[in-house]
Amino acid sequence: MHYSTTYSSPTGEKITLASDGESLCGLWNGNHKYMYENMKSRDDLPIFNDTKKWLNKYFAGEKPDFQKLKLAPAGSEFRQAVWKILCEIPYGEVVTYGDIAKTMAKKLGKVKMSAQAVGGAVGHNPISIIIPCHRVVGTNGSLTGYGGGIKTKIKLLEHEGVDMSRFFTPTKGTAL
Repeated sequence: MHYSTTYSSPTGEKITLASDGESLCGLWNGNHKYMYENMKSRDDLPIFNDTKKWLNKYFAGEKPDFQKLKLAPAGSEFRQAVWKILCEIPYGEVVTYGDIAKTMAKKLGKVKMSAQAVGGAVGHNPISIIIPCHRVVGTNGSLTGYGGGIKTKIKLLEHEGVDMSRFFTPTKGTAL
């Protein structure tokens, strides 16, 4: 059973939080396409209170430590490894899907790794913002690939002080 509550973000979107009762299992902006279904509304879980405090600090311009939250994102070993790399991206910085693919190839003892495979793992990150998938961009500067929407990705990167002049919004693609 998953429980849910909501948080009203300063980006103007409702953020949905999900928990198994103890850990944070999901955090989605707006109408994310990979949200859990049939969650039971419950606002009183300690993990929800802790997450809302974390989000308040984040949106106030602080850099809260995600390690103080009990996170339990569900995913394959490969996805978990990619999400761990996402957690290493500092506030206000971005990396490319290709950068993560190179890191994953090295970890797996391979010559190379598909950036598309990495993109699939990044796109299925169930705990956005805290596991910062918004900090991943295309090698060519494209801002593609954020399940919460490109406008929200831009707002989050601007909030973190990223120089947006080198990036562009794609006009075609599946991640718009």
